[in-house]
Amino acid sequence: MALKAVIFDYGKVLSGPPDPEAWEALLRITGIRRAEFECLYWLYRPEYDTAEFTGRAYWEQIAADARIELTEEAIEELIDWDARVWTTEHLPMIAWSRQLRERGLRTAILSNMCDHVLDRMKKAFGWLNEFDPAVWSYQLGIAKPDEAIYRYVLAKLNLSPRDVLFLDDKQPNVETARALGMRAHQFTTTDELRNYLVSEGLDLELPLPD
Repeated sequence: MALKAVIFDYGKVLSGPPDPEAWEALLRITGIRRAEFECLYWLYRPEYDTAEFTGRAYWEQIAADARIELTEEAIEELIDWDARVWTTEHLPMIAWSRQLRERGLRTAILSNMCDHVLDRMKKAFGWLNEFDPAVWSYQLGIAKPDEAIYRYVLAKLNLSPRDVLFLDDKQPNVETARALGMRAHQFTTTDELRNYLVSEGLDLELPLPD
């Protein structure tokens, strides 16, 4: 059966690599060594992405673990720079999503995302409105790879898993999609995605990304 929709992750699929200037600003403000910072940054991200933590609570927890003190001003700066980390664009994938829609396929976003980052993304990127639906974890209090958020986006699309191709940069998220019956692929580069589509015979149904 022909595919009817492609579901995209946002980070490192529709977005480019983390903004290096913003990342360096986070390191500068906290004064935490890079390796420790990266560990703490991701350790509490699930709580931030599901709205269990506010932006303030997230950075306060990191500060407590690192045994540092952050002023109110520093926390506000960190929230702002953290949003900038993820506001880079992966233009070839954005262009491909438009090609898919021109072919009559639907496109959706399913992303683990916190509110402060999404607010900045919406201000920067009008093309986010081209995806329907766009499902963000913090709005539901559920994050990938929990099956519930996949079932939610499928219900919004009113499609069965076999109708969908799912793309994500994290293998555990891809595995959940496959377990539910979707075609799913771990995204790395557009060249590698093109090879995958050809190897699966999907180039007969879908345009290939440039």
